[in-house]
Amino acid sequence: MNERRRMTGTVTSNRMMKTVVVKIERTYRHPFYHKVVHSSHKVKAHDELGCQIGDEVQIVESAPISREKRWVVEAILKREGKSLTLAEEEVQA
Repeated sequence: MNERRRMTGTVTSNRMMKTVVVKIERTYRHPFYHKVVHSSHKVKAHDELGCQIGDEVQIVESAPISREKRWVVEAILKREGKSLTLAEEEVQA
């Protein structure tokens, strides 16, 4: 395994060619106020797997592909409305 950063997020847009927008959500407790804070940010990722809106994907850091794309979709963890079967997982690998 290499040292690249990996994150999981949800696909929010797939209207561009071979590019998806992935929303990464993070929940943590504030260090001083001890309240739960929800934060999120969106990144553009290169997509060769054909992701759909709502899919949960794993993205991996890469060299810059374009002005805003620095991530690549590595795997689709869960399809919208259903989880992947073993046959689909083997086809992706």
